Parts: sequence; structure tokens; C-alpha cells
Amino acid sequence: MNNAAPNYFNEMLHGAEVRQAYQSLERWHRDMPDDLRSLKQSEAEALFRRVGITFAVYGEGGDPERLIPFDMFPRVFTAAEWRKLEKGIRQRAMALNAFIADVYDRGEIIRAGIIPEHLVTRNDAYEIAMVGIRPPRNVWSHIVGIDLVRTGPDQFYVLEDNCRTPSGVSYMLQNREIMMRMFPQLFHENRIAPVDGYADLLKKTLASVAPQKCSGDPTVVILTPGQFNSAYYEHSFLADLMGVELVEGQDLFVEGDFVWMRTTEGPRKVDVIYRRLDDAFIDPLCFRPDSMLGVPGLMNVYRSGGVSICSAPGAGVADDKAIYTYVPEMIRFYLGEAPILENVPTWQCAKKDDLKYVLENLGELVVKEVHGSGGYGMLVGPKSTKSQIEAFRSKIEEKPWNYIAQPTLALSSCPTFVDEGIAPRHVDLRPYCLVGEKVELVPGGLTRVALTEGSLVVNSSQGGGVKDTWVLAE
Repeated sequence: MNNAAPNYFNEMLHGAEVRQAYQSLERWHRDMPDDLRSLKQSEAEALFRRVGITFAVYGEGGDPERLIPFDMFPRVFTAAEWRKLEKGIRQRAMALNAFIADVYDRGEIIRAGIIPEHLVTRNDAYEIAMVGIRPPRNVWSHIVGIDLVRTGPDQFYVLEDNCRTPSGVSYMLQNREIMMRMFPQLFHENRIAPVDGYADLLKKTLASVAPQKCSGDPTVVILTPGQFNSAYYEHSFLADLMGVELVEGQDLFVEGDFVWMRTTEGPRKVDVIYRRLDDAFIDPLCFRPDSMLGVPGLMNVYRSGGVSICSAPGAGVADDKAIYTYVPEMIRFYLGEAPILENVPTWQCAKKDDLKYVLENLGELVVKEVHGSGGYGMLVGPKSTKSQIEAFRSKIEEKPWNYIAQPTLALSSCPTFVDEGIAPRHVDLRPYCLVGEKVELVPGGLTRVALTEGSLVVNSSQGGGVKDTWVLAE
């Protein structure tokens, strides 16, 4: 591994010295013969394929059974590092939920002049049909995925918030399962906090927001768009782990004040729906009339308190990239606290002065579409050609309100297996925060890694891979 001092934070090395948290892994790597490493990598890929952990990219041909590359070198956080992250993630999830509840009610944060009204009411994710609705426990986003990047020993930044249906938790769980199966001695030698309680926590969270009309133990289901969805494996995986039914829209129907599930033993009332399809397709009588994926009349039952939908329709108003810039103010406004985790400095191209700065510095910035995701619709200035920059400039000038810009952060790196041994590769982290009666998260999350040397794009749709994420127990 090259020990020259990099211009980014190396999570394993401090100069030529191995940080304490990584010392056992450094010995493990050093003592592993190359042929064993190759064998284990092949074994990992075979296990991923055997259990069906594949994904598809919309609009892309090729292998429909494509694997997300798995890197066997874990990422490590100390207990102290995790305590700070956990506290900051909980704080952010609570503020985001307070914001969503507010903008569909009195809009106090808008009245206070903190967030411009047009950023909310003209947001594509703002659902007018949700105005005046109060979900159980006033929780709107029940599974919040907070994307984090690290730039130094104590510097963590929130890159974006995911308040609708954040994906990837199945990889977090299976990365751990496969590492434990292949390298059990690592888990005997290190005290690593477990993540396998996630499914139980998720089920308890969903059950805790059952509607008032629910009597007895709530019936929970996962609503999927179907087997052609890129995250279908995850939907079925979570249903199996929780011991609940995986259903499609055609498996449910509305009768009276309730939603019912068709079963071989007759209709069964459904109390909580963990939906994994977009707002537009939930109910053709309320949203897109051509939707074949949802349940006609579902929203009427939801409004009357006959069923809970997790996360609530309209929750996406909080994870818009323009709204993101105001989350620190949300924390102060709703919680009366200072933000624990910082935002990445962000320029809104809808603002005249910000637009001027962005256009003058395109070659140094990362520019993103306000509603973009998956690494699409963005410009990484330092990695782009002059022609790419100029083409993107035209897009920004045409629709400035559609873009935000951020500095090119020096993302931290983790050791990653490459052909010649291990080498640093840039990473991010997505922990999953569950919000119901309690606000909880398992220690860790999904670490995504940019496998191409020098690349800052970690998205699996753009060639990124995944790692097991360790939090060392105290």
C-alpha cells in the first residue's frame, strides 16, 4: 500500500502507522495468501448469487442478474465515533419528521421566514392530498437513510437525506452474514457490534405506528411494485426476515373502512403497509390514474385512520436537495438544538449570486439535479472534460432552479482489495434510522466504495461496490 501522505483522510493509516481500530485487520490481510484471497472473493460472489443478491439498472441492457461488487476488507468505526454519528442521525431524523408534519399542517417554518414557501409547495414531492392528515404518532418518514461522508478524524458531513424508501439495507445485512461465514475467526478476535437485530427493530417500528382502528397485534405487509423492480430482492428479503407477507397491489383491496389482503383462507385485514413503491403509484384514485401497481381507494382508508402507510405519501418533500440546505435550521427551529452533523456547503442555483459563483467555478464543483439520485444527472467538475462542463453549463442556465452545487470534498478512503493487494478507495456511509414509538438504529450501515482509483462516485448504478461496516463494541 502506498504510504505517501494523501490529500484525503485515510481511515486506516496515519502516515505510515496503522490506526488502532484497523490493526487486527492489517494483520489479517498481511497473513492472508493471495490464492486464499482470490478463493474467498470467488466464494463471496457465489454466495451473493446463490441467495439472489442482484440488481438491475433501469434502461441498461446486459446481465439482469448483475452483482454489486463486494469488497472483503471491512470498514471500521470506533465506539466513540459511532456515538457521535448515532446522536447526530437521530437528531436529524427527528427534525426531518417535524418539518414534514409542519408543512402539511400550519407551515410554521414558512411563516417564520426560514424556508421559502415556493420550495415546499412547488416541490414535485409535495402532495397536496396529504394536507391536514396526521399519521399515527405524527411520524411521516419511518425509515430515514442519511448519506454521510468523512473528511477527517472528527469531520463528518451529511451528503443527502432519504426520507421515502431508502434502499440498500439488505446489503448491510448480507455483507455481515457473508463475512461471518467466510472469516469467523475475525469475529472471535474482534468485539463487533451486531446488525442482525435490524429486522426485529423494523417490525417493532412498523407495528408501533399501527392505526387507532387496529385491534390486537397489527398485520404488517410490504408492498412491492413487483419482481421487475431493481430492489425486489430487498423487498422479499426483508419480508422473510420479518415474517410478514410480501404483496403487490393486486393482492390488496379496499372494502368498507379497511384494506384487506387476499389469502387462501379468505380476506385478512391489513393494518400497516411498508410501501416500496413511489407516491404516484400508490392509489390510482388519488394519484396517477393509470397506475396498475397500487390499491384503488387506499388513500381514503388512510385518511380515515384504517391503515398506516410507511413512509407516508409526501414524505419526499424533506429529501429534496434544495430543502436539504435548510436542515440545520430545521434542527434549531423544531428541536432548539445545535446541529451535531454538518451539511456540505451548498450553493442553490436558483439564487442569483449562487448561480453566478457556480457558473464561474464549474470546473471545481459537483453539480446535482435537485431531484436526481443514483449518481445520475450530476457533474463532477474536476473529473469532467471541457466539453462536458460546457454542456452542463447550458443545462444550468436553462433551468437554474433545478440544480445545486457543492465543493468537491476530499472523501475519506478505506483499504480495498485490488489486484496488487490493498489500496485506498473513497467511501460513504448510509445508516438506517427507524422512527416510530422510538427512534432507533443498528450500529453500522451500508458502506459504498468507489472501486475505480480516484473516483468519488460510490453509487452501485455507477460501478460502486459495498463493504461490511464494523462498529467496535466498547
